[in-house]
Amino acid sequence: FAGSLRANLDPFNEHSDDAVWGALKAVQLEGVANKLTGGLMASLTEAGDNFSVGEKQLVCLARALLRETRILVLDEATANVDTHTDFLIQHALRNHPHFQKCVVLTIAHRLSTVIDADRVLVMDRGAVVEFDSPAELLRRGDGDGYFRRLVDRTGMGERLRVLACEAE
Repeated sequence: FAGSLRANLDPFNEHSDDAVWGALKAVQLEGVANKLTGGLMASLTEAGDNFSVGEKQLVCLARALLRETRILVLDEATANVDTHTDFLIQHALRNHPHFQKCVVLTIAHRLSTVIDADRVLVMDRGAVVEFDSPAELLRRGDGDGYFRRLVDRTGMGERLRVLACEAE
């Protein structure tokens, strides 16, 4: 919404500036915020047009950190971002202690986004067709699994298999 960066991160002014800066640092946005005229008090436009799509996603993650969200729903959070921003988002989700304690429900078409998830629910035409860990879904010997076929079609099948096994 239109207002300062700080108001977008902490709309009820419940956190100290240090906590807000800490959340920005955790999602790798501290440098971006430091370059803005006014820092935390820099103005954001109504649709956030003065931020990139990726920066807006990182602002949302920083807000979730400040709120200590217990359940985080990410609906195609990395679908329209560059690979660097995708890495920043995934790094924060996988490594920040808060996100390791909360439930993260990720809706994604990009398999690298979910390959190290605890569980993957695969849907086809609105119906659940598979549910298990990525590694287990890839191990199934029938060769006819939905998830396995999706991984094989990416052109990164071997790399995704390694990542799934490492996550186990």
